Amino acid sequence: MQVGVLALQGDFREHLNALTQCGVQGVEVRTPLELEKIDALIIPGGESTTIVSLAKTFEIFEPIKKRIAKGMPTYGSCAGMIMLADHIVAAKDGQETFGGIDITVRRNAFGRQVDSFESDISAPAISNSPIRAIFIRAPWVEKIGKGVEVLASFQGSDGASHAVAVRQGHLLATAFHPEITDDFSVHRYFLEKVCT
Repeated sequence: MQVGVLALQGDFREHLNALTQCGVQGVEVRTPLELEKIDALIIPGGESTTIVSLAKTFEIFEPIKKRIAKGMPTYGSCAGMIMLADHIVAAKDGQETFGGIDITVRRNAFGRQVDSFESDISAPAISNSPIRAIFIRAPWVEKIGKGVEVLASFQGSDGASHAVAVRQGHLLATAFHPEITDDFSVHRYFLEKVCT
């Protein structure tokens, strides 16, 4: 199986390293031709509006959207979660996503860059042990549609519990960045459960 990492902006190198740690040689994806050669895709954290802009410049936005709609296994972390969400709260005017997961996310829900934090979270479907989660200008899920499985939740600054890891069929998304920790359980779950 060939796993690609969208390498337009953000922490794609860290995802490539995580794949290597899981025994998979990931490939950088920037063009429609490179997209055609992969079986699964990871959308990294970064800035969601910049990812959209660059994806359109590289003429890969619509091809990715179509591959996701046709069932390509895809995992998005942080900005990648926003890119896989069907709806966004606090979106920039005209902001688009690849879509696919029937969720509504709130951009920068946990605060600005200065509000970034780490925490251990429970995600029993992914790992028997707590997962180290790093939240950087992270979104959270405000609404969940039918068919969406919540894999982990976390209490937000509003005092409510919000989903921060979700799966819908061939799509997986986390609000946090497992790729910048030494815990690769999310990537293993994607490779072993979502991609099969």
